[in-house]
Amino acid sequence: MSLKESAERQERSTLVIGADELSSCVEMKDLIDAVEDVFVAYKNGDASMPPKTYVEREDVNGDFRAMPASVGDSAGIKWVNVHPDNPEKFNLPTVMGIVIYSDLETAYPLAIMDGTKLTRFRTGAVAGVASRHLAKSGASSLGLLGAGEQARTQYRAISTVVDLEQVTVSDINEDSITTFKEETEEDAVTVNVGSPKEVAACDIISTTTPSRDPILKREWIHEGAHINAIGADADGKQELAPEILSDANIVVDDWEQCSHSGEINVPVADGLLTEDDIYADLSSVVTGTAPTTSESDITVFDSTGLAIQDIATAKLIYESVDEQGTGTNIDLIGT
Repeated sequence: MSLKESAERQERSTLVIGADELSSCVEMKDLIDAVEDVFVAYKNGDASMPPKTYVEREDVNGDFRAMPASVGDSAGIKWVNVHPDNPEKFNLPTVMGIVIYSDLETAYPLAIMDGTKLTRFRTGAVAGVASRHLAKSGASSLGLLGAGEQARTQYRAISTVVDLEQVTVSDINEDSITTFKEETEEDAVTVNVGSPKEVAACDIISTTTPSRDPILKREWIHEGAHINAIGADADGKQELAPEILSDANIVVDDWEQCSHSGEINVPVADGLLTEDDIYADLSSVVTGTAPTTSESDITVFDSTGLAIQDIATAKLIYESVDEQGTGTNIDLIGT
């Protein structure tokens, strides 16, 4: 949507979109398609993304991250934090964020929106993209290591692109397991609670824990399995045994980010993996320029989350909310 069109309806105001409006404005299928399209655009040079910038504050055990990007006729930035002490000390989420979504030509801020739920949605959506392209044909079981908010979003996204019959979930938090079962009890899928080993026996696996020690072992992973490695988002974090990575076709969302803060960061730091060991990036996979995989290959998608995903998702959310007439218009700039 152009600024002119927006201005005619909103008198050049900025649309504030909260978590509630964001939750109800788009379907997961549309999110997955938008995220896939932006990887195609990035491959074709129609999107740009400077490196993610970190502001680390050890004194508060937290950090801030700035993630700018432009996609087509849109641009924006996500300002997001990771403060692990928040839940216990302040009853706040570990991760929070906002997205400023701007018109490319004029830089006018078309919207400011909740970035916490947006991040959750686009992270689930990108796993949906990876699973659509990398999971073996006929895959029907999903294993979830972790049962929290992101695990539930992983389930929603992957079940959108794969005809799931069975889900096995493992988590040390019984409340998370209970919530997962409650939210899926009306779905046409069998939900089992199992061990990490039982999770690893599934056709598709998504890992969403903050672990710094590998949880999944190589001997548990079957031929042809596809793994979405989601949980590692900082130096030192890892959920997969290094032997899994050495035997797998590794697909990254971005080499620089993954090598510093993704699932591969520890083996890269230890000299066990180099960029030459990476099978492809996701842009190459979705555009069909990556080598094809066989049904027996183990594939691992290392997801660190890219700013282009945020802005593609923000565009979809903004246009949907604007069309529905929800959100709150404010005169932010005062023109």
